[in-house]
Amino acid sequence: MKKAGIIMIIGSLLLLGLFKFPLWNIMLGAPQYPDPLGMDIYIEGIQGVEEFDIQNIDGLNHYIGMKTIPKVEDMWEFSVFPKVIGAMVALGVLIGILGFLGKVSYKWFLGWFVLMSVLGILGMYDFNLWLIDYGTDLDPKAIMKLENLDGTPMTYKPPLLGYQKMLNFDVDSWPGPGAYMIFVGMILTLVAFFVGKKEYKKN
Repeated sequence: MKKAGIIMIIGSLLLLGLFKFPLWNIMLGAPQYPDPLGMDIYIEGIQGVEEFDIQNIDGLNHYIGMKTIPKVEDMWEFSVFPKVIGAMVALGVLIGILGFLGKVSYKWFLGWFVLMSVLGILGMYDFNLWLIDYGTDLDPKAIMKLENLDGTPMTYKPPLLGYQKMLNFDVDSWPGPGAYMIFVGMILTLVAFFVGKKEYKKN
C-alpha cells in the first residue's frame, strides 16, 4: 500500500496548516465602518484582521453588554486544541508510514478519518456554544438595553456559518484557510482508504 500510505501522510500533514492559518473568520460591516472589522480565530487564539479590530469590536460590545473577546488564557480550548491537532497529525503520519510498509490494514486510514470527523464535529459544537454564550450572556448594567418586538432582550450571537443582519451590522462567519486545509487533508485520507483497499484486492 505504498501509494495509499503516501496519500495518508500528505493528508495528515495538511492539518499542520492550522498552526499558521486561521480556522474561522468573522467580519462585521456597517455604514460607519467602510472597512469592516474582523477577527480571525486560530486554534491558539483570536486575532484581529487589522491591527485595532479587536479593540474596536470590544469597544462596540461594551455598549450592549457583551463580553470582551477572550484571550488565550481565558479559554481552555486554546491550549487543548493544538495538542489534539498535533496528536492527530502524528497518528496519521504513523499510520501512513506503517501502511506504506505494509504493516497495517487500509482500514486504519478510515479509522483515522472517522476519529478526526468526530473531533471536528465536537469542535464545531463547542465553538457554537461559545458563540451562544458570547452573544447572550449580557451585562445587565450595559449602557444600551435593546429588546425584540415581543419585549424579550435582544441577543447578539454571531452566525456559526453564513450571513446575519445584527442591528446595523452585516455579520459574516465563514471557514478560514485552516479549515479548508483540514477538509482537503481529510478527503485525502479518505482517498487513501479507497486506494489502499484497491491495492489490497490486487495483491
